[in-house]
Amino acid sequence: MTTTPSWNPQRPSPMPYHRYRPYQERVHVPAGDRRWPSARIERAPLWVPVDLRDGNQALAEPMDTPRKRRFFDLLVTTGFKEIEIGYPSASRTDFGFVRHLVDGGAVPDDVTPVVFTPARTDLIDRTFDAIEGLPRAVVHLYIATSPVWRDVVLGRDRDEVRRTVRRAAEHMARRAGDAPGVRFQFSPETFNLTEPDFVLELCDGLTWLWDASPDRPVTHNLPATVEIATPNVYADQIEYVHRNLSRRDSVILSVHPHNDRGTGVACAELAVLAGAQRVEGCLFGNGERTGNVDLVTLALNLYAQGVDPMVDFGDIDAVRETVEHCNRLPVHPRHPYAGELVHTAFSGTHQDAIGKGLAHHARRAAESGVPERQAPWAVPYLPVDPADLGRSYEAVIRVNSQSGKGGVAYLLNRHAGIDLPPGMRPEFARIVQEATDDSGREATPKELYELFQAAYLTEGAVRLHAWSTHEEAPGVHRFVCTLEAGDRTGDHEGTGTGPLTAFVDALAGAGLTVDVLDFAQDGTAAFAECRVNGVTAWGAGTGPSAAVQAVLSAVNRGLR
Repeated sequence: MTTTPSWNPQRPSPMPYHRYRPYQERVHVPAGDRRWPSARIERAPLWVPVDLRDGNQALAEPMDTPRKRRFFDLLVTTGFKEIEIGYPSASRTDFGFVRHLVDGGAVPDDVTPVVFTPARTDLIDRTFDAIEGLPRAVVHLYIATSPVWRDVVLGRDRDEVRRTVRRAAEHMARRAGDAPGVRFQFSPETFNLTEPDFVLELCDGLTWLWDASPDRPVTHNLPATVEIATPNVYADQIEYVHRNLSRRDSVILSVHPHNDRGTGVACAELAVLAGAQRVEGCLFGNGERTGNVDLVTLALNLYAQGVDPMVDFGDIDAVRETVEHCNRLPVHPRHPYAGELVHTAFSGTHQDAIGKGLAHHARRAAESGVPERQAPWAVPYLPVDPADLGRSYEAVIRVNSQSGKGGVAYLLNRHAGIDLPPGMRPEFARIVQEATDDSGREATPKELYELFQAAYLTEGAVRLHAWSTHEEAPGVHRFVCTLEAGDRTGDHEGTGTGPLTAFVDALAGAGLTVDVLDFAQDGTAAFAECRVNGVTAWGAGTGPSAAVQAVLSAVNRGLR
């Protein structure tokens, strides 16, 4: 079945796509009565960060013990309850770090460390030597199982792989003895390219060999070692194993997606729908090639659906800074939830929607008597409240040449207390856009206020040198002033139903025809839209005489 539309005008690519085989020619995926499409994620799986092993081995500069310890402490503080702490047989550094945690008593009582080992008895011994003294641990055994790895890398057939796994598992059981705190994990590496019947045979064999029980379950971890297909295919593979494993109540079904096709997060989420109870990954998706699945994104995706993620990312910037320090890798500014720019809008339409949404949220919270931080969240373009992640609203709206009236007005109000009336916002937005077009830069809140001052709060051709107003009788006001217009200065007076209409009458005496079309005033400033000799313009004023200054500002802008 093709998904290419018949009207597609694109020409065939000259790239040699014929060299690659689709997944269905590489592995059989049994998919019968799918149940995962109608499932819902209503609780978080067990998150298991593998930054200290899988993530670390992908770094150009692997972490030393101080950096690893800082990372480990972050994971504990964040709330992870099972943490892969290393590959003790791989290097002195990894072995030494595991001993550092053991000898220093650094592992809290509610955290279970995981250590990683290949299926070799000497390396298994080294692994058990590293964890000696830990009251509890998971020893993670792995071997590649898919045909291409068996043929090209291992040079073993299925029987030989089966025997290798059994020998290793038996040796692990002997080394563990009767220690109740040691549990076992098995990963058929390259699971997603392995024959399903072989996966079940290996996993079920170890479930029985290790005598798994609900009180001491075995973990079977099914990695998408290299992504090969769309996420629904991985979900089908996970559901097949989930529904066919023996002693299912004695097995923790785990997944370990990578991100080669850019769909690691989707693979993990669909795998949980398909029966996975545990997810291995890295904070912000570090790892070989394109990385492991991103645990931060996965957890906060649940959070944004109203599900407790069971970990605390309430200070996401502190988490990001620690990970960047330890990995010596930056987190992308557009990284979901944690990037510097993910809560920032430059686009005018986005800014307008966010500004209105924040105002609506505040009003609704006030009307219901609920604090804003506890009120239900529904703000356009912001899937979660930045404050829930420890972010302020300072960077939510930023202004450049792409910005519009809503964002400009929001920042001017938030940082300078200037609440532009709706009718004035397009005019000031054009002023800002001209400035940002010329500079090519973002405009800071300080620069916005400076543009506002330059446009509306500076003197022009018409100046008031002295003026006064008083109410002569109910509804009758007199305005007396000394007015400079061009090269002439004179005394003028006018009357009207209020101070502004009296001022307009005085301006008429100086030869200026002015109509006040709109007027607004708050505690900070006044704004007036006036027609001046047939030209319409807005003006603004601040201070005790803000109303008069706003009309004068509009007059001067109309005369330019």
